[in-house]
Amino acid sequence: MATMADVARLAGVNPSTVSHVVNGTRSVSAPTRRLVLDAISATGYRPNALARSLATSSTTTIGLASRFVSNPHFADLVRVIEARARAAGYTLVLADTHDEAEQELHAVGQLVDRRVDGVLLAPSAHAEVAALPLLASRGVPVVLLDRFADADVDQVAPENVQATATLTGHLADLGHHRIAFVAGAPGLTSSSERLEGHLAVVAARGLDADPALLLAGGSEADEAERAVLAAFSAPGRPTAVVVGNNAMTVGTLRALRRLGLRVPGDVALTAYDDPEWADIVEPRLTTIAQDVPRMARRAVELVLERVLTPDAPARRERIVPAFRHRTSCGCP
Repeated sequence: MATMADVARLAGVNPSTVSHVVNGTRSVSAPTRRLVLDAISATGYRPNALARSLATSSTTTIGLASRFVSNPHFADLVRVIEARARAAGYTLVLADTHDEAEQELHAVGQLVDRRVDGVLLAPSAHAEVAALPLLASRGVPVVLLDRFADADVDQVAPENVQATATLTGHLADLGHHRIAFVAGAPGLTSSSERLEGHLAVVAARGLDADPALLLAGGSEADEAERAVLAAFSAPGRPTAVVVGNNAMTVGTLRALRRLGLRVPGDVALTAYDDPEWADIVEPRLTTIAQDVPRMARRAVELVLERVLTPDAPARRERIVPAFRHRTSCGCP
């Protein structure tokens, strides 16, 4: 069984430094912390959780409150977050918010009652008036991930505006003028920012600004399917569509198939989010790919740093995604 000395030897640091990282008893620089966490992961070192809890009043747990059931994007986040937390000697506790204010408050309350050392939260549209005040009142460190909120806390999320503008701009470059946009649930910053990016290109390029081209997908496959069915069944249907997340991409593809419309022959398609099947379906999907591993790792780093330095200034960080150019847009 690996020991703290083994970790210190591999990381090239003193055993006391490993102890500070594991027990949260002193601030350690980010580069050194990463060396120690990587060494813990490589050696399989497991701290004595009971002894550490008695010595530090820490439960060595991190809570993650998010929507898990209907969006595979969050499942990808969970995998990386759990691995990173485990490497740091922490156990991840999950709570599903369903993206609903009441359920989110209940989920966060359960995590607080479990005395987690910190919380990672993918905020709903109402987090500022319910979940976040609860966390603040109980003094629980929190990091928002995937979406920003109007709150003075650490936050890490993907860049949305320019990324979505890239998708719409690419379709415009291909000659499309009437481009539909399938928008996510209202009130989420990811939804509003992606819509902002699309509308910026519509205005700048003089594209058709018909309000009927803005489809309410609700961040759900079924809702997106209904919206796309209605829009593409009407006269003057769009020639292209930009979809705001991976769940809605599924619904959009279902709707187009039900209507007998071929992608990209009849409708060109681009989408935010790059599910693992995007490159194996035919046509291969042109997408924006989030750097999920980087965002997840950074979220864990931020919450562990916040546990050690609760009074440090809050940080907001954007993770830049990548444009994946394939064939659903109509390019060879």
